[in-house]
Amino acid sequence: MSDKSFYDFISNGVPGPEQKVDADNAIMPARKLAFGRFKELGLPSIKTEEWRYTNIQRFLKDAFTLAQEEQGAVTAEQLKSASIPQLDSYRAVLVNGRLQADLSNLPTGGKITVSKLSDAAGNPQLQAWFDKHPHLQAQPFAALNAALFADGLFIEAGVNATLDKPLHIIHVYTASANAFIQPRHLVVLHKSATLEIIESAVGLTEAIAFVNGVTEVVLEENAELWHYNIQSTIKNSRHIYHTSATQKADSRYHHFNFTLPSAELTRNNLSVALTGSNTETNLHGLYLATGSQHVDNHTFVDHLVPHCNSNELYKGVLLDDANGVFTGKIHVHQDAQKTNAFQQNNNLLMSEKANINSQPQLEIYADDVKCSHGFTVGRFSEESLFYLRSRGIGEEAAKSLLVNAFAFDITDQVHIPALQDFLAEKIRQYVAGAINN
Repeated sequence: MSDKSFYDFISNGVPGPEQKVDADNAIMPARKLAFGRFKELGLPSIKTEEWRYTNIQRFLKDAFTLAQEEQGAVTAEQLKSASIPQLDSYRAVLVNGRLQADLSNLPTGGKITVSKLSDAAGNPQLQAWFDKHPHLQAQPFAALNAALFADGLFIEAGVNATLDKPLHIIHVYTASANAFIQPRHLVVLHKSATLEIIESAVGLTEAIAFVNGVTEVVLEENAELWHYNIQSTIKNSRHIYHTSATQKADSRYHHFNFTLPSAELTRNNLSVALTGSNTETNLHGLYLATGSQHVDNHTFVDHLVPHCNSNELYKGVLLDDANGVFTGKIHVHQDAQKTNAFQQNNNLLMSEKANINSQPQLEIYADDVKCSHGFTVGRFSEESLFYLRSRGIGEEAAKSLLVNAFAFDITDQVHIPALQDFLAEKIRQYVAGAINN
């Protein structure tokens, strides 16, 4: 699909003044600006530096529709594959980006509200923060989302607000024909608020679901967010995720990204702007890819002010013909003295055909900082495997143990026991499946 034909396709979905849209007209100017920005940026290609290892053009050759209505009722039984055993949580179920109140269990009566983004269009917080994160401005698919999104979630935590248990967001993707689905979410935590969010997904379609999602996060002074994203749907899906966070003074952001064998394409753009001093940023990622799956992680930590700390650890396990990409950038501005910033990417290749391209980057303009980055790649340890096998442990169990041990630095940081157990079991299942196939 050429750029021109793709523009022809999406132009039919750009809301005009006479068209009814889910979001209030208050953000219509932002939609039009975003679409203009997308046309100016154009579709990325392998000549685009940030996309040099991911040929997005080949994933856009199929015909797609912008139809986003849910195809029939979604049942509680169909949600089981996205559920987490023993997890006690609130629940928000979205079908193609639209909140389904009858399937959800939302917090009520407190200082934390979870609503449709379309219902919050008149909220000053939405107007203040929608599509304002500076890192989104250069992202063509983020601009496309801002122009064409139908709905999503608006989560707001008031001053000193907290929940007694996590909020589990379940994304359901379903369509009768190949669909381009674009959910949009905004999360705002006011001063000293605390929240835990878990995201998981389930695909209920044989057609191709191309999901282009954007989440903007705002953490005001002393706010803290634990944000877990579990990416596992169906093989014929394609996903581009943008998560952009703004941290004010003394705030803490803990982001976990778990990409499990599923979609043929997963591209994660994660960026954090540290705009207040004494912030803490922890980014953890684990990607486990099998078959011909392509997983691309791009991270950007922008140190704008002094006395901030960031720690980033991403680990990948690649099997079969899977391909992985990691590009992590730490930018320390001249005024950001007393910065501590660390980044590490480790990869385990369990197949001769598996491949990883890793580019950790440091861009430092301050002189009083502590910063480091690193990258490792290695093959499966036959010596460790032999040791376990010699003690009566089968090959499948031995390899699962070694992979879980490799991933432990990530999973051990998860503060929810039920989620820890869930991830360990998922890793075991996927490794066993790869061995048996």
